[in-house]
Amino acid sequence: MIKGLYEIHVQVSDLARSMQFYQKLGLQLASQEDNTAFMWIVPRQSWIGLWQAEIPHIASKHLAFQIDYADMQRAFAWLMQLGITPVRHKEFEPIEPVVRPRQANCSVYFNDPDNNLLELICNLPAAPRDLPMMYLSEWEKLAATRA
Repeated sequence: MIKGLYEIHVQVSDLARSMQFYQKLGLQLASQEDNTAFMWIVPRQSWIGLWQAEIPHIASKHLAFQIDYADMQRAFAWLMQLGITPVRHKEFEPIEPVVRPRQANCSVYFNDPDNNLLELICNLPAAPRDLPMMYLSEWEKLAATRA
């Protein structure tokens, strides 16, 4: 039945600014009319709808974009090159990706121009799961010693 998420919609305060931001992340414009734009996350598989509201009811939203593990290893630097500053996650300062071993995934968090919380997330290769959250560099060292 359900095979994945096709679309999500968010209200934005400035459509042009938001389109430019999401294009920096690599999303492609699918269509635009009036105060709405659809940006492909994965062409013909999933997109985000950006809706400019006259009186925006901007509520904090959370969107997670899946990336490969190899891309996660350079995601922090990539965001910084784009002028996007990663943000803190729980007690972890934004200095590198954060691993959740029990969920077998890793993330970097940042905000879009309307303060929606965005996340780059990847699944981890098979490795230790019985550990607390930690930075990616710590997890890689532990995974190497357990291999």
